[in-house]
Amino acid sequence: MIELNSADARASIAPLGAELRTWRAGKRDLIWKPDPAIWNATAPLLFPIVGWARDGAIRVGDQRYAIGVHGFAAASLFTVETQRSDEVTLVLRDDARTSGHYPFNFCLRITYRLSRTALRIDLEIANTGEAIMPYACGLHPGFRWPFADGDPQGYLIRFAEAEVPEVPVIAPGGLFSARRRAIPLHGRDLPLKAELFATEALCFLDANSPSLAFIAPDGERLSIATEGFPHWALWARPGAPFLSIESWSGHGDPEGFEGELADKPSMILLQSGEAGRHAATYAWHPAPEGAPY
Repeated sequence: MIELNSADARASIAPLGAELRTWRAGKRDLIWKPDPAIWNATAPLLFPIVGWARDGAIRVGDQRYAIGVHGFAAASLFTVETQRSDEVTLVLRDDARTSGHYPFNFCLRITYRLSRTALRIDLEIANTGEAIMPYACGLHPGFRWPFADGDPQGYLIRFAEAEVPEVPVIAPGGLFSARRRAIPLHGRDLPLKAELFATEALCFLDANSPSLAFIAPDGERLSIATEGFPHWALWARPGAPFLSIESWSGHGDPEGFEGELADKPSMILLQSGEAGRHAATYAWHPAPEGAPY
């Protein structure tokens, strides 16, 4: 396990999947403790796809390649490229195993930078081959809900901008349908209740908001600001003490999609030698004095 520290802040990252396992700021442990009976992950890295591919495969040219939900990065062993007390960069490159699922040459770098009250994650995806390379990536951290022991009621998500109070209905197989369902979003605020996640995640595609806040009833909050991630997803298992706030560059296949990977909506296409960059900054804020929210 790779340990980072900055003042009294702490974070740990596993080389397997380059996964954030713990993050502590201001005496608050913010990442949920995994439970194999519920979800045995904490913050999987999504690459080279986000979500489900139809029938569990992608098509490149005349070939089909089996690939799991969210790709293979979360199950891949990364190597440490550089490290200091408050920062680490890990790298994953293509090999014979990845080529069996995704026939492209790539270099994926992820950098964690820790400060006393914030954690920044930077992704760089480089096309090291000759062919045009389609990809999607995402971050999938699960945060404690509630932040401390207590009642999960009264929490909300506050978007930076007003969002449409509807989300796509997820069809069988994790595919995105054209149907939509209403959610209790009032302007920028979404009150959180377990039943919101009873059937599927809430996916905000091409959202207006580059940032949002996860806010407790007393005003304590976790703010998230992103770069290069146009989509948000909120996911939880009803009754489990976590909320996953996901940042995506792409999303699952649309229902009925039969095209090549490069034709899938929201994929990024890199020319040979190009690199795509994405980032998210997570910042913890204590409860303010006076009125909450």
